[in-house]
Amino acid sequence: MSATRYAYLGPEGTFTEVALRTLPEAATRELAPMVSVPAALDAVRNGEAAAALVPIENSVEGGITATLDELTSGEPLMIYREVLLSITFALLVRPGTKLSDVKTVTAHPAAQPQVRNWMAAHLPGAVWESAASNADGARLVQEGRYDAAFAGEFAAATYGLEPLVTEIHDAENAQTRFVLVGRPARPSAPTGADKTSVAIWLGDDHPGALLELLQEFAVRGVNLMLIQSRPTGEGIGNYCFAVDAEGHIADRRVGEALMGLKRICPKVRFLGSYPRAGVSADEVRPLRAGTSDTAFTEAADWLARSQDGRI
Repeated sequence: MSATRYAYLGPEGTFTEVALRTLPEAATRELAPMVSVPAALDAVRNGEAAAALVPIENSVEGGITATLDELTSGEPLMIYREVLLSITFALLVRPGTKLSDVKTVTAHPAAQPQVRNWMAAHLPGAVWESAASNADGARLVQEGRYDAAFAGEFAAATYGLEPLVTEIHDAENAQTRFVLVGRPARPSAPTGADKTSVAIWLGDDHPGALLELLQEFAVRGVNLMLIQSRPTGEGIGNYCFAVDAEGHIADRRVGEALMGLKRICPKVRFLGSYPRAGVSADEVRPLRAGTSDTAFTEAADWLARSQDGRI
């Protein structure tokens, strides 16, 4: 395995590359652009890279399905870090292009919900086609296949383009969350401001099936930060759920919630426990009464004493 190589969703000039370069260790790694999320994660699976950074969620449209599907299928991988990046787009064009010349535009599918209203107001007749990434869209504009691409303004110089319009975003303070993914290993130690990601499969479709899953978290005071259903590919109505929960697998409340899920679900895939980006331990909401590690330990001790007749 190449321990010094990090893969990312390329080509050069993507928001993913910008996010990756915010990690201190990126300065000492070979950064390898890949053509797609599956290709970046496969580079980790086959040993071509030690880790890969890929987008997993944006604040406008929610989960990035390509990443969620890759993490819930195939050879298991684990999330070790997350990065939050504020996103704003520029309309990149070949030099000399005017707004009235733009008849075709391209970008990654996740960009469309973030610029849809702007397009309707300023390019109502333009045809949208998706690209593998925003930077790949810029490359396609450079090659003359499209008139314009929505991408980061920083990508303009890389592809010999000009930012015709900048600061494009339908939602203020839009952010995308990226995750650093590697092969399974022991998670890093809890920080007090952590997140745990899992994928959960329903055993069968019956009234209250999803509620049963959620109760495993709720009764232990574990707050959920994301839950998204994804089809399993095994027929209509068959779904798994990607879940992000507050806390670390080493926390008793989280560990016991996962054990509860394992008892009632045919399959549970642990996707990692890792520090939350931009959140310190003193900013995390106080735990609900009775859900601290101490409370779980005291309850276990009480049960042991009761079983031994030491009431």
